[in-house]
Amino acid sequence: MAHLLGADGITLTIGTRTLLRDVSLGLDDGDRVGVVGPNGAGKSTLLRLLAGTQAPDPSTGSGRRAGRVTRVGGSRLGMLVQRDVDDDAATIRDLVHGDDATHTWASDSRIRNVHAGLLADLDLDQPASTLSGGQRRRVALAALLVEDPDVLLLDEPTNHLDVEGVAWLAEHLQARYGRPGATGALVVVTHDRWFLDAVCSRTWEVRGDGSGGVDGYDGGYAAYILARAERARQAATAAEKRNNLLRKELAWLKRGAPARTSKPKFRLDAAAALIDDEPPPRDSLELTQMATRRLGKDVLDLEDVTVTVPARDGARVPGAPYDDAGRRVLLDDVTWRLGPGDRYGVVGVNGAGKTTLLALLAGRRSPEGGRVRRGKTVHVAELTQDVGELDDVAHLTAVQVVDREKRTVVVDGKELTAGQLTERLGFTRERAHTIVRDLSGGERRRLQLLRLLVSEPNVLLLDEPTNDLDTDTLAAVEDLLDGWPGTLIVVSHDRYLLERVCDRQWALLGDGTLRDLPGGVEQYLALRRAAPSSVEPAETTAGSRQARPTVQPPTSAASPAETRAAKKEVARVERRLAKIADEEKALHDKMAADPTDYEGVAALDVRLRELAAEKEELEMAWLEAAEVAG
Repeated sequence: MAHLLGADGITLTIGTRTLLRDVSLGLDDGDRVGVVGPNGAGKSTLLRLLAGTQAPDPSTGSGRRAGRVTRVGGSRLGMLVQRDVDDDAATIRDLVHGDDATHTWASDSRIRNVHAGLLADLDLDQPASTLSGGQRRRVALAALLVEDPDVLLLDEPTNHLDVEGVAWLAEHLQARYGRPGATGALVVVTHDRWFLDAVCSRTWEVRGDGSGGVDGYDGGYAAYILARAERARQAATAAEKRNNLLRKELAWLKRGAPARTSKPKFRLDAAAALIDDEPPPRDSLELTQMATRRLGKDVLDLEDVTVTVPARDGARVPGAPYDDAGRRVLLDDVTWRLGPGDRYGVVGVNGAGKTTLLALLAGRRSPEGGRVRRGKTVHVAELTQDVGELDDVAHLTAVQVVDREKRTVVVDGKELTAGQLTERLGFTRERAHTIVRDLSGGERRRLQLLRLLVSEPNVLLLDEPTNDLDTDTLAAVEDLLDGWPGTLIVVSHDRYLLERVCDRQWALLGDGTLRDLPGGVEQYLALRRAAPSSVEPAETTAGSRQARPTVQPPTSAASPAETRAAKKEVARVERRLAKIADEEKALHDKMAADPTDYEGVAALDVRLRELAAEKEELEMAWLEAAEVAG
């Protein structure tokens, strides 16, 4: 493997704070490095140093030589930074392809794949001045991927990408830099832990503790966490040994030389054993029972709910439903029942109505049709994407904000004060006593969540809760949510978070339906790949893995009434199929529990055959209804 880039003894101090001290790193062909660390630790600064857009500290009179960054001659480097393109006069075509003629790139399958993955919903001749922040981000990323540099540095590339877009980008980068014999190297700063595991073969941790150190680990996020836990355990063991020796020395000085005693032996356990001894993150049954006591039987029910919004600029989104008045239908006669202790994640294309769904549940919006039923004991708290919610307490410190809501709160059976709660979510003593207006975006986000939790809601709605949070803080948030009883609904593109804190996933596919996903996010991605047309509006944040052809209207189009009826039938069939799947699983579990009960097994088998026959009929009905529904 060829060496591409190296950093030798680089140091960087800003004011009185040392971000990096005597750091040496290297990149070879095939390296895919994820950079993690606390917010403000210097991750983006490290990328700028590697890119050469920022210089390390010069040498000092104390004899420390200046660090340097070297790059192999002839190698090309590209970097995605956390700022939008600023050439508003240019078109998307100009920004991505420059002066290249269309025929020079349109025949390249790799470039066509980038277009399908990031630009499928955009007009290449659209001026940059008309782009949203998320669209500008995608255009900048597409331009880099089309350029195909030898060394690619990405700073938060998954921002503004939905679940599908993140999956596409991971697949693209893995194919480009991770295939056997691949040339080039990748360095990515991201808080998306699923992405780190899917793409990266190494991890650099910028400590951010004032030491200026950067630690290297083999593997992606999971391997990094495992290795870091083992390093911490070994360090604790070594510290305990030193303490024991010091105590013995002190005792000897006090008592004189005692009889020689055997030194204690410490067993060095593998990290896997450490994990095996850790209890499960949450006892689902216990939390459900607690939620039932606090909430009662009825929580939130959407009954035959229909929600519409005006068509944007009069334009229609291919594949999306519209009513007779030309309004976009986000939810079409949807029924969804939430019980005590339910923990659901919601995924879907941008513009499909995820935030609108939360607004319905929170009571901030009323449906055009149907109704939202609320249990008498329901207390809803909602985390929105607007950190401006803290403006009314901007003059208070973080601890004062939490303490004003409630002095103590019980988490995992333990009573925690406001100071302990802020510490648990990563606030140092200094930052916990910093006024809100001076907090970073990530700190304000954490404070938003804490403010909600101390009000002790029994229904919690979270809209993209991982924005602006580093990986350690995300783990702390998830740990806090693991022990929280109540009904939890999370809208997020962070697959790791969804799989950690939610028990089931639901999808808004942009066709007016809300679909259960027993197979989780992978099932959602499979459905999107199989979809013949895009239902994403013009302001979506990701395309598909493959270019999607535009669906032509059927030659004998159904009437709007027939289409709506067919969609209702599709939803009804899907609900029944989900119930059949649950019943089949329960029957198989019963058969496995006592296989020697031949009469019981025979009766269960009869029921399984009945369900199989009903499922076959339902699948045929689904196909017929889906064809009419389009």
